Amino acid sequence: MDWLRQLPIGQYVDDGEGGESGDTGGRGSWLRRLDPRVKLVWTVAFLVTPILAGPLWRLALVGLLLLITAVSGLPWRLWRQSLPLLIALALLVGLLAALLPAGGGAPASLQRPPAELRLVPAPPGAPPPSRAGLSWELVRRGPVMAGPLELGPLVVTRRSAELGINGATLLFTVIHSANLLLLSTPPEELVWSIAWWLAPLRALGWPVERLGFTLLLSLRFLPLVQEELQNLLRSIATRAVNLRRLGWKASLGLVLAVGERLLANVLLRSEQGAEALMARGGMWLPPDRLHQPAATPSGASLAAVLALAALLALRWKVGAL
Repeated sequence: MDWLRQLPIGQYVDDGEGGESGDTGGRGSWLRRLDPRVKLVWTVAFLVTPILAGPLWRLALVGLLLLITAVSGLPWRLWRQSLPLLIALALLVGLLAALLPAGGGAPASLQRPPAELRLVPAPPGAPPPSRAGLSWELVRRGPVMAGPLELGPLVVTRRSAELGINGATLLFTVIHSANLLLLSTPPEELVWSIAWWLAPLRALGWPVERLGFTLLLSLRFLPLVQEELQNLLRSIATRAVNLRRLGWKASLGLVLAVGERLLANVLLRSEQGAEALMARGGMWLPPDRLHQPAATPSGASLAAVLALAALLALRWKVGAL
């Protein structure tokens, strides 16, 4: 019942100077050595560039994320279990979106004769134009058209296929890009990078330091929530609860009771953390005290900036719908 601890999602994992046998050490990963400000901008690019982008661009982002994960130098044990589960979840969401009806209204009836709506004179004997349009094809590349794909009562059209690709790729891109950032960046560096980018907002009266400290507390609180959930699941497993014998009403009551206990434990942990902070006089450190950046950026950071500029240029040229 320790499978939650084997999925380091949303938390930094430091391996020190070396890792396990067969793994690359934490210090040997170039992704860990990147400037946290560059990694934050890359993550924002993965989250923003899919907006109003075509399916090819979204699939290219998924391939780029997989390539970065493969060559990042992070230990294989960090993502060998979480990545296949995320891919399976994304494929399931995409398949459901592709098979479910994509919707679409019925063609409106013509209120005027078709001859009055003709914009270009047609040759003699041509049928009058119609507003009903062509059926949605699954693939369209020049003169080549294929589809729609009929699977019994379900029909995969071009619109539903695009919805499936968009849903699957967006889910994978959002979760995996944020997970890579949190895996390879300590919370102190991440808070400092966010505060560095938000520094101009100080002129408008924004409490940037307090926002950064609040974010640091939130990142530190995630492992506590995971631990509480793990303890509750372990307590159910040790009691050998059989949900089939309980019935759906008793099973629903058990799930609600576990959720209530989880919420109560999390609120208790929050109260204890607040009391500990107040016992220390409510002192909080600004982000500049949490992390000291390097005097000169590394070559990997400069290369990442150039690669980011190339990515944005490609998005501008070929990534649109």
